[in-house]
Amino acid sequence: MLCRLEQLFILYSLKRFRIGKDVLNNLQRCSRCGLPETHETIFFSDSGICSVCQNHDKKVAIDWVSRKKQLDELIERYRGKDEYDCIVPASFGKDSTFTLYYLLTHYPGLRPLVVTFDHNFFRPRHIEQQNRMVKKLGVDWIRASLNWDIQKRVMKESLLRKSDFCWHCHTGIFSYPARVAIDKKIPLVIWGEPSAEYSGYYNYEDIEYVDARRFNRFVNLGISAEDMSGFIGCKERELSLLTYPSSEELARLEVVSVCLGSFIPWNTKKQSELITRELGWVGSQVEGVPPSHNFEKVECLAQGCRDFLRFCKRSYGRTASLISLDLRRGEISKEQAQIIIDKYDGFKPHSLSFLLKLLDMSESELEVIIQNHIITPHTFVPFEMYTTGQELPDEKEWFEYFPK
Repeated sequence: MLCRLEQLFILYSLKRFRIGKDVLNNLQRCSRCGLPETHETIFFSDSGICSVCQNHDKKVAIDWVSRKKQLDELIERYRGKDEYDCIVPASFGKDSTFTLYYLLTHYPGLRPLVVTFDHNFFRPRHIEQQNRMVKKLGVDWIRASLNWDIQKRVMKESLLRKSDFCWHCHTGIFSYPARVAIDKKIPLVIWGEPSAEYSGYYNYEDIEYVDARRFNRFVNLGISAEDMSGFIGCKERELSLLTYPSSEELARLEVVSVCLGSFIPWNTKKQSELITRELGWVGSQVEGVPPSHNFEKVECLAQGCRDFLRFCKRSYGRTASLISLDLRRGEISKEQAQIIIDKYDGFKPHSLSFLLKLLDMSESELEVIIQNHIITPHTFVPFEMYTTGQELPDEKEWFEYFPK
């Protein structure tokens, strides 16, 4: 076991923690896609293949023609029954934009209600894209966001308890559309990408239902809105947007909430190319993401910070996660993958100071929190060891959207 002084010497010598981490940790990694043992829900076969790759193998074997017929039947069961045929939750990133495009082109005359939970961190240029896509697609659209003062308190509390400042986002994205379904009596909700694409909570052999079980299993990080209201000392009604409907309400309406990716083969790269070509959807540069994947996570100005904290806790970042999908699909070699990961993963985002200013928090305070949430056998590394990445072209625009 290396002593602390020896660890620091190795890190300083290698200059970048992304290179030095395996020297210290010797993490087990999937022999196919490279995901480490610190990835959520992961386990390995005797041959070293991870559970996510094993799930992908099941995806390839699915009878997608039969699945598409199931989707057809589901759509027809609800079409024309009321004011709206279904709800499509949408941030207007690649997945939800594609979902809307697919439904509107494959089911002419379908009338969806688009529902957006605004987590108050949409990049200004993406807000412009949202408005453009709504007009291009010709859909009705409603959205809601949390009180900013309440949100900041919630973010700091979830950061402290779960080392993740995005609890309000996780919960709001799923609870708000479910609440709209109840309020407007729209029993069919259609999402985009299934979690089976990147984790082991669900597998492709079954239809993935986006229900209360899924919400409580991994979406809300084990914290209910009722819990959070007690933690931060606010009234429960102040977090109503983040409160998932009761089982009785959902059962009474017989809500069916599913992922489009359970019924058609999901390929983010091809789908992004399609909406770019057909709708003029535009990708963006994202911190810690290579230009080849400029369609990923373009919506949120805090994405780079969140991915950095995952890297600190789990030893891999957004690029490694994205490249694992490419490796799984056989689109890239391991050698090419490692070159890309080494180039883009493991930087401290330039925007970290921006986020800390919003949260009234110092970098040292954040560092102490993350140090208490490291996923073993990964080893904590001080923030000062990371190289700061470049500023995004639109970062200066972000400050205009927040109170001074």
